[in-house]
Amino acid sequence: MCDLGYLLLNRRLKVSDQPKDQTMTRHFKIAAALLTLASPAMAESHMSSAVLAGAEDFRKCKSCHEIADGGKTIVTGGKTGPNLFGVLGRRAGSVAGFKYGDDLVRAGEAGLVWNEALLAEYIQDPRTFLQDRLGDGAARSRMSFKLRKGAEDVAAYLGSF
Repeated sequence: MCDLGYLLLNRRLKVSDQPKDQTMTRHFKIAAALLTLASPAMAESHMSSAVLAGAEDFRKCKSCHEIADGGKTIVTGGKTGPNLFGVLGRRAGSVAGFKYGDDLVRAGEAGLVWNEALLAEYIQDPRTFLQDRLGDGAARSRMSFKLRKGAEDVAAYLGSF
């Protein structure tokens, strides 16, 4: 990619005989092409940093949660909370064999399916999230821990499984 950018940018030396508006148009097209080529690499880099930061922050969650795919444990953790493997795209309160709080099950039955944004919001303040989601000021979550900083990274990390 760097070699391509170098070649494209050095071509500008050969367009000096063209009218200024054509030269600017050509430079603009070259810049747009370079940004298009660089965007996937920048997005992957950002995603990787969020996932790495989330892995670090997930250490706070391990006391209650594990990440396991069937019989294969990926991240050893407690069993107080549900297994978080494949949590994104899953209906809230639906892991078979886990005893969820009634309000989280009710939210799932009402259509709550976890995505990164919703999971991050829940992790920051589970009780308030359920109260807002269900429109019930008495709603409670069995998860009392609040991760005010890094919730988006943890959600990105969990999305990698």
